[in-house]
Amino acid sequence: MYLPAGCFEVAIGAATPMVAVRGVELGTSLGVAGLLASALIVGQILGDAPAGSLAARVGDRRAMLIADLVAVGAFTTCALATDPILFGAAVLLAGMSNSVFMLARQSYLTEIAPIAYRARALATLGGVVRIGLFVGPFLGAGTVHLWGTPAAFWLALAVAVVTGAIAFAAPDTSPSRQLEAGTPANLRQVFAEGKQMFLTLGMAIVLIGPARGARQVVVPLWGEHLALSPEVTSIVFGISGLLETLVFYPAGVVMDRRGRLWAAIPSMLLLSVGLGALPFATDAFALGVIAAVLGLAYGIGTGMVLTIGGDVVPAQAREQFLSVWRLLSDSGQASGPLIVAAAAAVGSLAVGAVSVAALGVVAAIALGVTVPRWSVHANRRTRLAAGLAPDGKAK
Repeated sequence: MYLPAGCFEVAIGAATPMVAVRGVELGTSLGVAGLLASALIVGQILGDAPAGSLAARVGDRRAMLIADLVAVGAFTTCALATDPILFGAAVLLAGMSNSVFMLARQSYLTEIAPIAYRARALATLGGVVRIGLFVGPFLGAGTVHLWGTPAAFWLALAVAVVTGAIAFAAPDTSPSRQLEAGTPANLRQVFAEGKQMFLTLGMAIVLIGPARGARQVVVPLWGEHLALSPEVTSIVFGISGLLETLVFYPAGVVMDRRGRLWAAIPSMLLLSVGLGALPFATDAFALGVIAAVLGLAYGIGTGMVLTIGGDVVPAQAREQFLSVWRLLSDSGQASGPLIVAAAAAVGSLAVGAVSVAALGVVAAIALGVTVPRWSVHANRRTRLAAGLAPDGKAK
């Protein structure tokens, strides 16, 4: 269930901190390097729409195998590219393949997980992703130290090949099936049916994204700003991932027992604190401390978007609905690196970090207003009002 996604994220984790670094090596400015780094999340956005239909039609394992083949080609191109445009296109494809992996896993867990354990199940999926993103940078740091920046992408390629072998050998947990009669056939129909929710709760999910997305690019770029070596930057990034892996399951327990907001709001506020403190980092140690704060904050919020989506997803057209849901989430995350990159382009990376920190505070407020309206599992009060026990179980 979890192993293919976890292995694939090792590949993504090895490549992610080196995208901006490699962009600078290919002759781009810090601003353009930030845009290249954002291509991962932009690729996820482009992959969200077809991912749901693909998983619904061909099944979980086949969708992952198709995505894995795309990733193998993308990482090979990243390692060999000497042109920034070709390099960026390959990063974009890697992001698209990642979207298919996550959609297939999220859809299946949303269907089978009992409501009392939904947050733990989905937080574990997010935690497996975090573990992969934690292990990947450390493995990448070793290969970069020995063979240079392109070695991180060769490592990602090797891990993607192993992932494909695991996915091929594993049983298909979500068999191929045709869409049922009456199921919305496209994203436009799905959005039309859930318009009010998408325009309220969905906008809160969009606002979550900038702070969560910016942390993936702002740490490597600030490392470049401080003239740190690529190996040190990768290790700092990995330390952030370590903190994420330590708290994902407790975060799921809190969301199951006390409600979704008990993890979501503290996560966003702590992210804002970390991003707002970034301009005060003047050496590797200070950057490591801030990266640790960001990792802890991100870990507290592990699975919150997946879980809230699971609370409100309709029984029919599950994959298509989650495609829209992920599209909103990933669009927000893409804006974070873009804000940081735009600020870096005009000469103030610090302004970009502070800007997304402010958006994180706005997101916390938006969650507090909209989640109780649409999810009975927002907190204990909403559960009691819906006739449920405080832990979400039926009385």
